[in-house]
Amino acid sequence: MAELATIARPYAEALFKAAPAAESQVWVDQMKALGAVAADPQIKSLADNPKVTESQVFDVIVAAANVTLAPALANLLRTVLENGRLVALPAMVEQFQALIQARQGVAQAHVFSPYPIDAAQQADIIGPLEKRFGRKLEVTVELDPSLIGGVRVVVGDEVLDTSVKARLERMKSSLMA
Repeated sequence: MAELATIARPYAEALFKAAPAAESQVWVDQMKALGAVAADPQIKSLADNPKVTESQVFDVIVAAANVTLAPALANLLRTVLENGRLVALPAMVEQFQALIQARQGVAQAHVFSPYPIDAAQQADIIGPLEKRFGRKLEVTVELDPSLIGGVRVVVGDEVLDTSVKARLERMKSSLMA
């Protein structure tokens, strides 16, 4: 996982530098479409097939993504295929989106909860977190029954864990010490 992130970083940063601020969301949408296609196992096996040219793989990916690529995105995809880095394209998408969001003062927040969270509860959680991080948060809620109670929030590389599971783990380690 860390290796793919390391491979993806220079591509995402180069694309970010080329992305005009006015069209950033269009580019993010196009990259997401490419990333979704690149993650497909059949596309991966097609790209690994020595009988299929890079140009053919490019055409298949663009057709499957059903988007008209900006010239810089087309060049990126060609470069990724030439360098055999198609497997890292989904990671490039994530990193590119994070860079665009940082430029806009927005960050992704992943909230893990043992129970479904309605909109009012989400607002109660996110309001204080936005103040703490000093930017707007886009929230994704995932269910994780192993947490027992409370929530675990991941924003970038920071984790705020107020779950019952984490508290029990801290209690266990303090008792074992």
